[in-house]
Amino acid sequence: MPFLEKIKHPQFWPNFLKVAFPFFVIVIVISLLINNSKEIFAGDFKGLHQKVFSEGKWKNFFAYKLFFSIFYGLYTTYRKMK
Repeated sequence: MPFLEKIKHPQFWPNFLKVAFPFFVIVIVISLLINNSKEIFAGDFKGLHQKVFSEGKWKNFFAYKLFFSIFYGLYTTYRKMK
């Protein structure tokens, strides 16, 4: 079944959200732990905020992860639906 026909299926979007949202959260947590573990384990959340989220940095931080999660969710849901 072609992609455009599958996305019209009523179960496609709920299944997409079941895949994409947890993946998005997991990618964010892993990214924060890998890149900022020093600040997290020291409890320096102000430093973490300054380094990652302040002055519009949050847009760049979330944009890549959101794009990748949407792509992964669409691909996985497309492959798993019959």
